Amino acid sequence: MNADAFRHFYGYHFAENRNMWDAYITPLTDEQFTQDAGYSHGSVRNQVVHLISVDDLWFSGLRDVDGVDSLDPAAFADRDSVRAHWDGVEQRMRDYLATLSDDMLDQKPFAEGEDKDLILWQVLLHVVNHGTDHRAQTLRLLNDLGVKTVSQDYIFYVYDHP
Repeated sequence: MNADAFRHFYGYHFAENRNMWDAYITPLTDEQFTQDAGYSHGSVRNQVVHLISVDDLWFSGLRDVDGVDSLDPAAFADRDSVRAHWDGVEQRMRDYLATLSDDMLDQKPFAEGEDKDLILWQVLLHVVNHGTDHRAQTLRLLNDLGVKTVSQDYIFYVYDHP
């Protein structure tokens, strides 16, 4: 793997997040968006806020930014505030990825704690994998709400972005 491969992989992550939002979440009613599903993190809103939160927590750690906490879904008044926050997190991730170089991938980004033995490429792979997992869970919730969704398979992104 090299830095460009990770930027490509994050292109997939960001594109699938945006597609899920634009195609499936935006048309929901407010009630559907916040309806507790009794599955995973609960509502579609809670799933999305969890996804945003984890992306932000990991990349804040990589950027050595302290004081970032898990987000409380109830702190978001509406979908516009969720989307605005998500856009900000994505932009900070893109800014970090723009500085990524091949020689950084084998470094250990965390000096202490349970993550001290992680290698940067492992963290980067985890974040995208985590996103795929929670998008799949969110697509299941959307399906339960009667929304017709399509596959988020990485290979389809590759076909469109050689």
